[in-house]
Amino acid sequence: MQARIKALTQQYLNEIIAIRRHLHEHPELSFEEHQTSAYIQNKLAELGIPFKAGFVKTGIIGYLKGKHPEKRTIALRADMDALPIAEASQLEFASRNEGIMHACGHDAHTAAMLGAAMVLNQLKDEWEGTILLLFQPAEEVFPGGAKLMMEEGCFDGHEPEIILGQHVLPNMKTGHAGFKSGMYMASGDEVYITVKGKGGHAAMPHALTDNVLIASHIIVSLQQIVSRIVPAQIPTVLSFGKVIANGATNIIPEKVEIAGTLRTMNEEWRAIIKGKIHEIATGIAKSMGAECDIDIKDGYPVVHNNEHVTDQAIAFSKDYLGQEATEIMDIRMTAEDFGYYSQKYPCSFYRFGVAQNNGETGSLHTPQFNLNEDSLETAAGLMAYLGYRFMSEN
Repeated sequence: MQARIKALTQQYLNEIIAIRRHLHEHPELSFEEHQTSAYIQNKLAELGIPFKAGFVKTGIIGYLKGKHPEKRTIALRADMDALPIAEASQLEFASRNEGIMHACGHDAHTAAMLGAAMVLNQLKDEWEGTILLLFQPAEEVFPGGAKLMMEEGCFDGHEPEIILGQHVLPNMKTGHAGFKSGMYMASGDEVYITVKGKGGHAAMPHALTDNVLIASHIIVSLQQIVSRIVPAQIPTVLSFGKVIANGATNIIPEKVEIAGTLRTMNEEWRAIIKGKIHEIATGIAKSMGAECDIDIKDGYPVVHNNEHVTDQAIAFSKDYLGQEATEIMDIRMTAEDFGYYSQKYPCSFYRFGVAQNNGETGSLHTPQFNLNEDSLETAAGLMAYLGYRFMSEN
């Protein structure tokens, strides 16, 4: 079956590349993927794959049915949205939408999953059950399309046994795929702290509350959460990248605003850390005569790759790509709304390499990002093979 799927993928490769280029040329922001959604719906209709559209306005579920569709159900997922970035490439299919770019590879994710659907559709007499094709909007913006699609009942009547998703990786060799069993990607929360007190002339600090100094103490003290409170075996990051103290050389402002991010690999400790942020920040502010408002916006949960599902996926990948091309990865402290699926269903979220041979791939979320289109053959073929194998295994 590996040879048949590879041959079919090669047969459809030019079409897959054309789909990716069309999507790249016409990117749309999160929750605004209307033309993208219409394009995907047309492709599914051309393939004769029934679908339901309109989840969170633009989301789509395709229903790819093999023999005995009721026997089992799995889901494959691709995200569709682009980023508010002005593209800096000289590609002939560069973005036509000013200030918007597929700088995170979602065009490749969508094209590859449509390619996998083409292959699996050709082989639908060879496997049993129903494969859900989950085209998801708004991965890049809180609260995330994954959460909202599930809240709208996208799986009603078709609960998947497992969900598989994939993502580009610029520093991985094209033709390779990478897997990580267990905890893989961190939760991602936004932390906003406002210190408020009496401002005034900087030459008379005894007559006011030095809100800049108080904010500084809070930032430094909060670092002890990671170094002294959270167990060392739980990867955790608490970073502050924005401080607004709109005073002057001789003016202490009445308020100082701090903004940062909390990342961790443990949902239980995620909740504990949020409580510690409140406790430490308000305690320091009060002890120094100020007040402190804290707003922690819940972001994406931890991406946990089900161990059994991922171990199977690794074995299947070795069958399809070979041992050397199947890599075992480390954890990542970046976040992904695929975490919402992994909190509810057995999931595996893996990577496929997109590195250019000349080394000029660029980084994700930058204007220079330019993936190697040879990777689409790997992405579409591997996803099709994983789908086939999971539908064929007991």
